Amino acid sequence: MIPAAVEKSLHNGNAEQIQVKAVFEGANGPTTHAAEQIFTRRGIVCVPDMLVNGGGVTCSYFEWLKNLDHVAPGRLTKKYQEKSQARLLELMGYSDKIVELEGASEVDIVYSGLEEIMTSACRENWAIAVNRNMSFRNACFVNSIEKVYRSICETGIMI
Repeated sequence: MIPAAVEKSLHNGNAEQIQVKAVFEGANGPTTHAAEQIFTRRGIVCVPDMLVNGGGVTCSYFEWLKNLDHVAPGRLTKKYQEKSQARLLELMGYSDKIVELEGASEVDIVYSGLEEIMTSACRENWAIAVNRNMSFRNACFVNSIEKVYRSICETGIMI
């Protein structure tokens, strides 16, 4: 189930009737704490909005980086990729079959980066939830707070 429109739409008044294996929060805060406790008791995985919505934030970050550099992702490496693919085909004995090769497009690079970031974030937060015996939501909070703490320690910023 993907509640993606209204805050607090899953609550203690309807959580018992929800017949799903997992809830992926597409909206901001669609599940109340009481509903999440009911889902946990019933074995329904509740993936928090901060993780599910991370893909949009990640793509915005990619766009911000692109705007900072004034260079599309992959533009600097596209020709290198094409030449590497041609060399590989030549080494494999296919030099006569080399056609117009193309490096990865900007969309391919964005999707690849997004997939890597989102899958590793899911794995990382799930592992914290399992290893520390906490909800997926609490694992995401703990993970993010620990990352901010480590960053503050590493940079020497004092609060």
